[in-house]
Amino acid sequence: MTNDPKNPQILISDRDSGLPYSKGLMASQVMVTGLSPVRAYQVAEAVEERLHELDVPSVSSVQLNEIALGVLRELAGERYARNFTRWREIEALKVPLVVLIGGTTGVGKSTLATQLATRLGIVRVVATDAIREVMRALFSHELMPALHASSFEAGSVLREPPSKDAVVVGFREQTAAVAVGVQALVERAAMEGTHLIIEGAHVVPGFLDLEPWAESILAVPVVVTIEEDDVHRSHFAVRAAEHAGRPAQRYLDRFDDIRRVQRYIKSQALSHGVPVIANYSFDRALAAIIDLVMERATERTSRGERGGPSGQRERSDSGTPTAVHATQGGRP
Repeated sequence: MTNDPKNPQILISDRDSGLPYSKGLMASQVMVTGLSPVRAYQVAEAVEERLHELDVPSVSSVQLNEIALGVLRELAGERYARNFTRWREIEALKVPLVVLIGGTTGVGKSTLATQLATRLGIVRVVATDAIREVMRALFSHELMPALHASSFEAGSVLREPPSKDAVVVGFREQTAAVAVGVQALVERAAMEGTHLIIEGAHVVPGFLDLEPWAESILAVPVVVTIEEDDVHRSHFAVRAAEHAGRPAQRYLDRFDDIRRVQRYIKSQALSHGVPVIANYSFDRALAAIIDLVMERATERTSRGERGGPSGQRERSDSGTPTAVHATQGGRP
């Protein structure tokens, strides 16, 4: 490894011998605050400049974090500096982070989950549709017909037409079945101490019991919505362009049913005190989820490792569950 005399490498004294400061590593750490990759790398470059200004051969990890915190405050603002500090607290927790992202078809759950995993350095992301596919292989159509249809079409395969809304009844039946697999994944994450993101239409508040693992995981459930019909419709055109196996017309033909499922999931979230994030902007929705993760971590660390479920209900001053709108405070 060569060393540029004009820009000498700064070693991190309490890391393995010979490991210098890395802009790439710093940028990945800064991204957990919600900053975009480009802005995170700009912060990492500014941190390197501050290190060179010190004119010392090495610094400790504590000193490096203090410099990064100061640069974040200057370049991005207090919100991102606060998240940087909160993430240090999450790393100090002795329990895995389990993020559960629910929402109806086409609201951006998969994309949000993938980007969230990248920002937080989580390698395990599971879609509930994958769980449903495994269960379909185990249970025939005759035995569990609801598993063999999409979430918004499950009502059409019910053995007996219900007296109430068939779309919601079918979705509930499918969700109850898939929730068994979701519970098993959460239990495995708790036992192995593995960070995990689960996303899908079947992550519905009220169908998952996180209480048994309240002390073993930091659970962060959230529901994502798209409030405007036209914006929601446009998502299916984008998906069709990116995935040949997802023709937009199929979803548009059942659009009213997809919206029905959203209303049901949202009502479940509000009644169970689970935050609802309206996906008006992808960047802001992602930042809102990251903020939520940081808040939950702060709540957990503020009471140490003592009792109470990590996903406590958020309520407004009036005592009703609150919704989080992704339009509040976007990313720089």
